[in-house]
Amino acid sequence: MKLKLTAAALALLAAPAFAQDAPTGDAVAGEKVFNKCQTCHVIANEAGETLAGRAGKTGPNLYGLHGRVAGSYPEFRYGDGILALGASGFTWNEADFVAYLADPGKFLKEKTGDKAARSLMSFRLAKEDEARNVYAFIASLSPAPAAADAAAAPAEGEAAPASE
Repeated sequence: MKLKLTAAALALLAAPAFAQDAPTGDAVAGEKVFNKCQTCHVIANEAGETLAGRAGKTGPNLYGLHGRVAGSYPEFRYGDGILALGASGFTWNEADFVAYLADPGKFLKEKTGDKAARSLMSFRLAKEDEARNVYAFIASLSPAPAAADAAAAPAEGEAAPASE
């Protein structure tokens, strides 16, 4: 018997993996904490709609941060430290995001192994619960990277979805 999996079935099979990587913070509380971030950052979707923030341009757009390669938001001028981290293939997850917010410069030095690595982000969010909540808020406004990939990929033996 040949088993045919649809995108929906693949998503259900992958659900435990998504759940393990799901943010642990409180998105509602994170929305309030994000007020500290919106001076520099915005969360704007692919259509350019601002979902949170005030169109800050000092920091990169945080839409789709979860699972994104560090230093890879298009047309943003990153510092050398975060670019080196991204060049290593590093992708953002909750634990690393929380550690980065606690001390961006220290985080880059540890992750890159470069004692001279610096971060252009001078703001710190030292309270772990606040950082987790902000991460949950950002994730709540962003697509789940793996879920989007699983839904877009046709199962074996199925036709690819038509382009819009």
